[in-house]
Amino acid sequence: MSQHLLLPLVILAISPIPGAFQDSALSPTQEEPEDLDCGRPEPSARIMGGSDAQPGTWPWQVSLHQGGGHICGGSLIAPSWVLSAAHCFVTNGTLEPAAEWSVVLGVHSQDGPLEGAHVRAVAAILVPDNYSGVERGADVALLRLASPARLGPAVRPVCLPRASHRFAHGTACWATGWGDIQEDDPLPLPWVLQEVELRLLGEAACQCLYSRPGPFNLTFQLLPGMLCAGYPEGRRDTCQGDSGGPLVCKEGGRWFQAGITSFGFGCGRRNRPGVFTAVAPYEAWIREQVLGSEPGPAFPTQSPEPQSGLPEPTDENCTIALPECGKAPRPGAWPWEAQVMVPGSRPCYGALVSESWVLAPASCFPGRISSDLPPRDLDDWRVMLPSRPRAERVARLVPHENASWDDASNLALLQLRAPVNLSTAPRPVCLPHPEHYFLPGSRCRLARWGHTEPAPGAGSLLEAELLGAWWCHCLYGRQGESVPPPGEPPQALCPAYQEEEVAGRCWNYSHWSLLCREEGTWFLAGIRDLPSDCLRPRAFYPLQSHGPWISHVTRGAYLEDQLAWDWGPEGEETETQTCPPHTEHGACGLRPEPALMGVLWPWLAEVHVAGERVCTGILVAPGWVLAATHCILRLGSTTVPYIEVYLGRAGAGPLPQSHQVTSAPPLLCQTEEGSWVLVGMAVRGSRELFAAIGPEETWISQTVGEAHFLPPSGFPHWLPEGGDLCPPDMARASGSPRAALFLLLLTLLIQG
Repeated sequence: MSQHLLLPLVILAISPIPGAFQDSALSPTQEEPEDLDCGRPEPSARIMGGSDAQPGTWPWQVSLHQGGGHICGGSLIAPSWVLSAAHCFVTNGTLEPAAEWSVVLGVHSQDGPLEGAHVRAVAAILVPDNYSGVERGADVALLRLASPARLGPAVRPVCLPRASHRFAHGTACWATGWGDIQEDDPLPLPWVLQEVELRLLGEAACQCLYSRPGPFNLTFQLLPGMLCAGYPEGRRDTCQGDSGGPLVCKEGGRWFQAGITSFGFGCGRRNRPGVFTAVAPYEAWIREQVLGSEPGPAFPTQSPEPQSGLPEPTDENCTIALPECGKAPRPGAWPWEAQVMVPGSRPCYGALVSESWVLAPASCFPGRISSDLPPRDLDDWRVMLPSRPRAERVARLVPHENASWDDASNLALLQLRAPVNLSTAPRPVCLPHPEHYFLPGSRCRLARWGHTEPAPGAGSLLEAELLGAWWCHCLYGRQGESVPPPGEPPQALCPAYQEEEVAGRCWNYSHWSLLCREEGTWFLAGIRDLPSDCLRPRAFYPLQSHGPWISHVTRGAYLEDQLAWDWGPEGEETETQTCPPHTEHGACGLRPEPALMGVLWPWLAEVHVAGERVCTGILVAPGWVLAATHCILRLGSTTVPYIEVYLGRAGAGPLPQSHQVTSAPPLLCQTEEGSWVLVGMAVRGSRELFAAIGPEETWISQTVGEAHFLPPSGFPHWLPEGGDLCPPDMARASGSPRAALFLLLLTLLIQG
């Protein structure tokens, strides 16, 4: 029933209705009169504003069962009629048989025997002729019961609005149902009916919110007959499984059904209110379908008429809600940094993800995560948070179920005994949803994580730039595999950061988390780098796949939608890409013959950069050397540093002290005539993947008039083994516009 993140809906961040209600059904002589009373539940002690509701508060709520279990909600509008959503009953354009469905009335808890409730078979299901999908409107259905419901304190009909009825914008209304309490998080036992207060949004305000890119960069056009309810900041909403249930508003002492739960973009997401089918426009259709039923639905006259009958202003409450997480005064001053103090252990660094929960590596607590029992010394644990004068006590430790054997799941959540006030200094970090895609080139930082070592230098040295998915996925040896496209959790995140280039040592055993920024908001993108050598960019385990687990445990962590959308020219980021095969002979199986002992490659150059590192270059003309940009320039810089180029000595002698080679040699291939041709320049961090030179011919020719390019007929000779040839897409993948940035031409100033 869902398309992308369009979810037919259930309740998020809402209160359970306690207990169970014993139904005292009316006898036939006590049935309602023909002028059916509606929208008046039995008096109860319910307090407006989100407290627990008492049984019988929503006596029109019904549960629609198929195959013995709850599927959708609905509302009783007359003794023989239930109102629900069409998408609950239409599959691939076909209306499901009414005989497969039953209606449970007067139910409070779905767990165990439905005491006090009664069940009715469904005689017919009716949907509008123009219904073709939730996003196209007309998502309404009528169910005719095989026999009338028994009306009583727990079973009463709701009032329906007339076509002329207008609900004022901002009206507080209530949605009810047994659906998921948040995305992919089912309602726990005992499956008690849930309620949530939502506010009606005007059409212009709702359209304004849905006109901004959201999950999957989607926008949405509201159609006539749709109604929005919720909050720009999200966090309260209906969700999957609430579909077909009622949205009711109280007027003049009666409850009117304003909407039918239809769909949403996720559940409770910021600037994505729930979309409902407006009931008022379907007055004529409902009357036509129930014609002849006695008594039929009640359409009381609205009294008093609302004063907001004028056209809605286009800027009505069109305020985009900003993220409540991920705000830092400056990079490195992380207000979510949590220091967990466990007796007998070094401090363990984690991150505050909500007002009550801290995320940290499970490996910080050895011997304490293998048992279902809480650690014996938990009373002695403390958590230090920024700008908090005293340490926080820990109430609970929840390790990830795979933490003991899977490094990518090396996570644990610690619940604080008392929630912290997020309006002061401590602030939570944002977490990504599973479909979040961190764009190549994103500006990231490394932050302390676990039992980490001190930072290798100033904070600026921990700045990083995220490499593309192709580079990261293929650098780590997944030959021939498809690269996960945007929207699928990546297997790794690879940042290239300055610390590797200038710190002078390899920090292989330091543990860091990866923070990436989108439109000024910081996300915890990755945790603890994978084992790797110093020649490669670090690879971090992505956090995306753990969002549902964190959300399920905490019921309040700040999972945020993607904020930055740039798929590149013509959507190149969404193209299917694969990794080239590797062989024992290197990339594509090419075998350039080694130089004779003591004989140097005459075109190789040593490029010494600012007295701190050495890059490999290649002479392409008497006054020009080609080198890799990532070796010459620091991250984010366009200023060329002081450079010295040494010709005729590449590899002949030891490098100056403190220098390191940060670029692998170019890829050279030999033609049948014996000429050597420059085919590619090694990409950052690899000896096997290369940026192709061919696609850069125009740029090089225009810059260096003396550069010589081999004519097409003189293409390099490849080895005949079919499995060792370069795949056709190698040049395309490596020679993409992004790869062109890895090449830099250096003008030589010849002296003497």
